[in-house]
Amino acid sequence: MGDEMQGWQGFSHSGWTDLTAVRARLAAGANPDSGTYRLPPLHFAAEFGSAVVVAELATRVRDVDAAGDGRTALWRAVHARKPGNVKALLVSGADPGRPMMSGWSPARLSLTTPYPIATSETLTAEEEATVAEHERLTTALDGLPDDDGFSIACVAGIDAAEVARRLEAYVVPEVPEVFDRWAEPFGGDTELAVGVTDVPGGCVLYQPWYFAAAAPDVVSSLSAGTVAYGMYANPKSGNQGSVHRDGEMLAWDLHPGGGPSEAGSAAEVLLEHLYAHQAVAYCCAYAGLRPENTKAFTEPDQWIVLPALSCGHA
Repeated sequence: MGDEMQGWQGFSHSGWTDLTAVRARLAAGANPDSGTYRLPPLHFAAEFGSAVVVAELATRVRDVDAAGDGRTALWRAVHARKPGNVKALLVSGADPGRPMMSGWSPARLSLTTPYPIATSETLTAEEEATVAEHERLTTALDGLPDDDGFSIACVAGIDAAEVARRLEAYVVPEVPEVFDRWAEPFGGDTELAVGVTDVPGGCVLYQPWYFAAAAPDVVSSLSAGTVAYGMYANPKSGNQGSVHRDGEMLAWDLHPGGGPSEAGSAAEVLLEHLYAHQAVAYCCAYAGLRPENTKAFTEPDQWIVLPALSCGHA
């Protein structure tokens, strides 16, 4: 463990803003080119630290463009929207046009932020629309409760009536204004009760207290002829996402809002960059839903009760 940490043991994200602490580590023999999680220290400084720390480390490393997880320190600074860190890396010779991350060089990625780097690269019309929708969608969903334990499914191209038909679910005719999950019409059997709301682009399933809305059998059934993204905000292990298309689950154990992956397509890298740490908005965007407010995730329009065998497993 000690050798792998290369002198950076116990160094927190906040430490990368402290030039004195970083210099002390370096003076004690910490390796400027190798650190925690197999990433160079410059990567952590670029994403979480200050410009003075970035500038200090940039003078110590062998290669300011050393890559980790498919990206450079400059890419991470752009992704984190840290213009001071970006400038420090550019002054130190970092290459803004270096190809990486499915066609997203640091310079091209910067065009999606308020701090563009001068470049001849451009965004496509579709990418510009994705960036604009991110600004609209995150504003629309601002104020969502920061809770765990809920589940959602974002389904493109169908409405609440079609959801009930595909799932053979019981449609609750009327829900009291003061909602009580233990009272009628649910009577305490709320593991199978799911809220459904039509939104532009499709519909949202939402369950505040369990994983049924994102259960694989449920979301796969809804994805016939379309695409759906399910997510369970697991209190123990974090957000668990899955992609479903044409009745099949194509990917699972995903981490919506967890940040970009070098394995993603150009479109996926863009979504993961834009919606980092915004899991619910990411799920909507992936499925092409355009909710106008938070209502689908706080006060669903309709409640249904799923058949007992429709939940599958989380």
